[in-house]
Amino acid sequence: MEHTYRLVISCPDRVGIVAKVSNFLSTYNGWITEASHHSDTYTGWFFMRHEIKAESIPFGLDQFRAAFAPIAREFDMHWHIADSARPKKIILMCSKESHCVADLLYRWHSNEINAEIVAVISNHDDLRRMVEWHEIPYHHIPVSKENREEAFAHIDELFQSYEADVVVLARYMQILPADLCAKYAGKVINIHHSFLPSFAGARPYHQAYSRGVKLIGATCHYVTQDLDEGPIIEQDVIRITHSDSIEDMVRLGKDVEKNVLARGLRSHIEDRVITYENKTVVFD
Repeated sequence: MEHTYRLVISCPDRVGIVAKVSNFLSTYNGWITEASHHSDTYTGWFFMRHEIKAESIPFGLDQFRAAFAPIAREFDMHWHIADSARPKKIILMCSKESHCVADLLYRWHSNEINAEIVAVISNHDDLRRMVEWHEIPYHHIPVSKENREEAFAHIDELFQSYEADVVVLARYMQILPADLCAKYAGKVINIHHSFLPSFAGARPYHQAYSRGVKLIGATCHYVTQDLDEGPIIEQDVIRITHSDSIEDMVRLGKDVEKNVLARGLRSHIEDRVITYENKTVVFD
């Protein structure tokens, strides 16, 4: 994988943004390998993502940030630059269902995901052997009404000790406390086993079956204090017919869930997602 820097920008739209950034990079002989732009005419905001060959820039990220800061101030930019050589640290959270965790572990094990899975946290012990086979630490933290505050305080300590860049709720069947959602805003990804906003809540496939739907799907989104209403990163659907049972729908739905979660996570760890208001721009 080529060593690149990823420059990600959002700012009020105006003339000259692309020219200014391109001129800055050209001044330092920056070699752009990928460029993506989007102008939202409704909000008046502009979004940009550039990948630059790291070897073409004569300095590191700290110096880059210092040199680019005046341009960022001039255009009132929200921006960051990331190094592809520093894999993001991922914590997976799960309960009893294994399909999402197993899929991500496989993709990580086969080097399909350029990231480091540093730990798995679960409120059940069912998936320990599978996780530890991959030589990844497994933390069993039961959650109940009686110990909820203590349990999530422990979970927060693990987030901090592992210095997690992103937390993935891979069918973790507990609701994160509001303060944790706020603290890690934009860093917690969830997969919802239905095509939000339709059929939210419990037993979504039973709801879909009772309505005779012809499409079922899955939604990958960021976690916010508003349950299942965070910015959407990725979605997909699969067609079904009247002959499919609830069990068929659950089986087919699991395939969609794990694929959508993997694509959403890949977009996040490659710095392809920009959030604004309650929406996202996701560059291919």
